[in-house]
Amino acid sequence: MTMPTYRAIEVTGTRNFSWVERELGEPGPGHVRLKVLACGVCHSDVLAVEGMRPDPSTPAVPGHEIVGVVDAVGPGVGSWRVGDRVGVGFLGGHCGECEYCRRGDFVNCEDQPWMGGGLDGGYAEYVLARGSGLVRIPEGLPATEAAPLLCAGLTTFTALRGIDGAPGSLVAVQGIGGLGHLAVQYAVQLGFRVAAIARGGEKAELAGKLGADHYIDSTAEDPGEALRALGGAVGVVATAASGASMSPLVPGLKPRGRLMVVGAAPDPLSVLTSDLIFGTRSISGSLTGSSIDNEDNLRFAAARGVRPLTEVMALSEAPKAYAHMMSGQARFRVVLDTAA
Repeated sequence: MTMPTYRAIEVTGTRNFSWVERELGEPGPGHVRLKVLACGVCHSDVLAVEGMRPDPSTPAVPGHEIVGVVDAVGPGVGSWRVGDRVGVGFLGGHCGECEYCRRGDFVNCEDQPWMGGGLDGGYAEYVLARGSGLVRIPEGLPATEAAPLLCAGLTTFTALRGIDGAPGSLVAVQGIGGLGHLAVQYAVQLGFRVAAIARGGEKAELAGKLGADHYIDSTAEDPGEALRALGGAVGVVATAASGASMSPLVPGLKPRGRLMVVGAAPDPLSVLTSDLIFGTRSISGSLTGSSIDNEDNLRFAAARGVRPLTEVMALSEAPKAYAHMMSGQARFRVVLDTAA
């Protein structure tokens, strides 16, 4: 008897992509199988593609912004049915048994796979995922638009929800790229007054179209001083992967303001202790969110018109799509469409 197969883009070593056929396995206990509709190409895919895994010689399928339809349900799964349209993001589903899960801190679960790293991801026609990591996709939200919201969207939405500010308070978004263009939209729809911060003036028009009230060119003026001139920000969502560009933002916070760091930078932040102490300011890291947080995120985005700007490519073009994303020229999220 011939086993059914599916196609996937797998990677070994560093950027060694292969278009392969694999046997279509059945989902194990607590897991489901998804027929992939779309998968976003995210900068965090470097963990798989650039050989940053424990054993880069073992083939892995990247991709963690996955939208699909439940195709098969494993033993012990009670909340999901064949035909459900669902998504799964970077965090592949909490275990429910570790200390952090028992305290309700599912994001920091000690036994949670990372999709596209610990578990094969969405650069494929099918994917297996834990039931605890699944997210319901609202009706009317296309798969290619929902996919980037599962990671980039959730990351910025969660960071903004961690800011303590009344409607009309000033919030800044540093970096108007794959994360930042979504953060501006979420911040506007959450009722904040928004300052967009980027290098150069070329993104000023876009920031305005996204709803930003102010634009700060960090090459022309000190962004911290510019925020103070606007009355100070209750929070800044730092999306650009540069510690050096984040550091000047702290003095631009109002008393008890918070710098929410979501851009993973190779260089450190450098902050004067006095800027933290006098004003009781703080710096926090924000790691995506739980599966139920993601459902909140998608419902909010669907209702308020928050949408990613995307470039859609076929699954077979995944290596090209990844290279385009890494070039910094994508505007702004690249999405693989398995039907294209």
